[in-house]
Amino acid sequence: MKNRQSRREFLKVTAAGAIGAIALSQTGCKTMEKPSSKTIAKDPKTFGIALQLYTIRDAMKTDVPGSLKKVSDIGYKYLELADYNDGKFYGYQPAEFKKLVNDLGMEVLSSHTQVEGAGVTLDNARKMAEDHSKMGVKYCLQPWIVEEMRTSIASYQKMAENWNKIGAIMKEFGMKFGYHNHNFEFDKVEGKVPYFDVMLAELDKDLVTMEIDLFWTTKAGQNPIDIFKKYPGRFQLFHMKDMYTKEAPFFTTVGVKDFAPVGEGVINFKEILAAKDIAGMKYMVVEQDLSRDGDMFGDIRKSITNLTTKILV
Repeated sequence: MKNRQSRREFLKVTAAGAIGAIALSQTGCKTMEKPSSKTIAKDPKTFGIALQLYTIRDAMKTDVPGSLKKVSDIGYKYLELADYNDGKFYGYQPAEFKKLVNDLGMEVLSSHTQVEGAGVTLDNARKMAEDHSKMGVKYCLQPWIVEEMRTSIASYQKMAENWNKIGAIMKEFGMKFGYHNHNFEFDKVEGKVPYFDVMLAELDKDLVTMEIDLFWTTKAGQNPIDIFKKYPGRFQLFHMKDMYTKEAPFFTTVGVKDFAPVGEGVINFKEILAAKDIAGMKYMVVEQDLSRDGDMFGDIRKSITNLTTKILV
């Protein structure tokens, strides 16, 4: 995830010396300049960027191996999963899916876990941890809260208490539990803001990290940098997601279609990433819920191209 930016050091040639020596040095400089005009673009995989596979969910339903190959060919190094059911990932046993991914030069980084009405339960947390550990997953993430569980501060507090326990189980298996936000967590409930007054206040930072979605956080009228400064080190994962337009803050996900490839919209990712060390960021994950142009593979290519040629350099 670290930006690697090489700088060429130019040799300074002194004015003293024979004309022949000067001519020779000029010839040498021209020789040195030639490779720069033919510099091959850096392999995008070296930037260590992940893709949330929910982005290409339709393709994954019809052709898992072919879809993963396209993702690898585009240049993504890591994957964040969005299909875990009955101990399988996209219909594959953990070892089978891991081999499929590794053979393509990628790794499974994280997984948005199966969500139940009351969230992930302790009864299935250990099984979930066992299955994910077989693939070497670093993060298991709660990606959603059903609407009926957002009605009171008490329900949010119960979830936070539950997630701390799940986080302890995940830690036993060498992984981190986490929560991925949308915009509704920033809406007031009984005079409090659940994201700040419950989640960041009551979740154990050693057991549960936050995967901050920059799109939804911005849609809620929040400045991610201000949040990082107030809660440093709590955000190990960034969801890199852009938007075409700025809007007044709102707190529903219903009907939202303003999704853009990273670098094609209005979010200032360079500015946000300048605060990544304060945030505690370790990985960035590209996600795009919908494609305006109907070409999701084209969009994820735009995202990684913009990241590796404009934003991270």
